[in-house]
This record gives sequence, structure tokens and C-alpha cells, in this order.
Amino acid sequence: MSEPVLMLEKENGIATVTLSRPEKLNALNRELRASFCRTMRELRIASDVGAVIITGAGRAFCAGMDLKDLGGGLREEGNVTFVSVIEDMEVPVIAAVNGFAITGGFELALACDIIIAADTAQFADTHARVGLMPAGGMSARLPRAVGLRKAKELSLTGNYLSAHDAERMGLVNRVVPREQVMPAAKELAGQILSCDPVVVKQMKRLYDLASRVPLEEGLRIEQDFSRAFGLSGHTQDMEARRNAAMERGRTQVAAKR
Repeated sequence: MSEPVLMLEKENGIATVTLSRPEKLNALNRELRASFCRTMRELRIASDVGAVIITGAGRAFCAGMDLKDLGGGLREEGNVTFVSVIEDMEVPVIAAVNGFAITGGFELALACDIIIAADTAQFADTHARVGLMPAGGMSARLPRAVGLRKAKELSLTGNYLSAHDAERMGLVNRVVPREQVMPAAKELAGQILSCDPVVVKQMKRLYDLASRVPLEEGLRIEQDFSRAFGLSGHTQDMEARRNAAMERGRTQVAAKR
């Protein structure tokens, strides 16, 4: 019996999805894509999950599409479906980039809400080097993350980008030692879970919508969300939540002294 190409672990409201084709650097073949899409759709409706972490087994996060699949006419669905199931998640999705994130794997990370990278991680868009056009959102998401000119440089050269350079550009949220990638991602997920889950889902959706439109429209969308939320009745017990937030802030400030 063959080993599973994807592993799922649930613990304390956090679902960890691990791409598991380490001998192929977790390249996205038909089986892995189907398993990933099915798993993410199940997690989307799971009432016991408040955050999702995506990572890879072995020394890579994901090396992108398995090129052997491209000869079978699979490019049509390719990374489009693979990435859209991440976007469709109502809860935050964290990419724990433990190693190489190449082309389709880079697109996978870009689709996540937050990126934690190992100090040994490397990012690259090699579409132009292998003779393919992107289909998983690279041309839309990468410029928004690093700026248009830097995005063009990365995509037109296929050059590799180190984790620390990615952090300086704002592409990743933070860089940690490789052995700390999953602990850091789980700690961050736990901090998310400590917040109001209704607000977390609404705020994630708000950021996703507002970031895709001009500033004026983004401000209008925020006001629409705010009015709708005020009418929802969820503002009850706000004072207790405010006091808890202030206490947490005092604890964090004291810990940094």
C-alpha cells in the first residue's frame, strides 16, 4: 500500500495540512491536488477548526506542478482550483514554508493569509524558465506583495529569493530557524484562536475584498461591513472582551521589557 500524499492533523482548533511527497519535493501531481482540494473543502465546513496551517514534508514546502502531469492535459484545472480552495476558506490560512516554494508552490504560499518561513526557505517563479504561463495567481498576487518591478524581475529571471530577502520585501511575515517553523505557526494560530471567531472570519473577508479594489471603494466596503456587523447583535458583551484585550496587551508589554 502506497504512502498517503497528504496528511491532516487536528489539534485544539488548528488543522495542519502537510503535503507529503518528499521524494518529489511535494510536487503537485493529480493525486495530491485532488486530496488537497478535498481536504480543504472539508475543513471549510468543519465547526472545530479556527485556523489552518499548510506545510510540506521533507526539505521542500512545494516544488510546484508535477511536470509529468502537464502532458495529460491537466493544466486546465491545475493550480486554479488548487489555489481557489485556499481563498474560499473562511478561517485564516497560514503557510509554514519549511523549504523550497517554487512556481506553483510559490503561488500556493501567496494565496495564504500569513507566511512563516524557515531561514533556509527559498522562493522562485520559474514559469519562464520551464516555458509555462502562470495559472495560479502569480501575476496578480506577487506584485501586490513585493511591488510591480520586483515581481517582474523575479518572474522574468526565475531567480531564487532567500527567506530573509523575502521578509525585507514584506513577502513573508517572519523568518525563524527551520526547526521553529511549525511551533511559530502553531503559536500564531493559537493567538488567532484567542480572538473573537466571528470577527476573525469577517475581518479576513473584509481584507480580502478591500485589498482588491481602489482605496475609495475599499473604504466603502469597510463601512458596509461595519454597519452590517453593528446590526448583527454581536456587540453584546463587548466590554468584557475589551477588558480582556487590554489585559492581554499589558501582559505582552510587560513580557517585552
